[in-house]
Amino acid sequence: MNTGVVLADGSGSSNGGIIAVSIIAIIFTAIAVSIVAFFQLQKHRADAVAYAAYRKLAEEAVEKQGQLLTELQTLGLKVDEIERLLRSVE
Repeated sequence: MNTGVVLADGSGSSNGGIIAVSIIAIIFTAIAVSIVAFFQLQKHRADAVAYAAYRKLAEEAVEKQGQLLTELQTLGLKVDEIERLLRSVE
């Protein structure tokens, strides 16, 4: 007479094995999806930092262009004054 706990017997179907393999496959799939999502997030964060640097560089370039335009206008006025002075000397 066997009074112990039977964990598995060979007389039934193998549904338990299929369920165990399915659960393990689901767990590994979830882990793989999590890892892929994590690395995509890291990539997007790095891209955001790079875009912020480019945006700052573009803003500085626009500011410098405004300064150069002002300087060129000032130089143009000075050249006009010099031309007027040279014409008056002739």
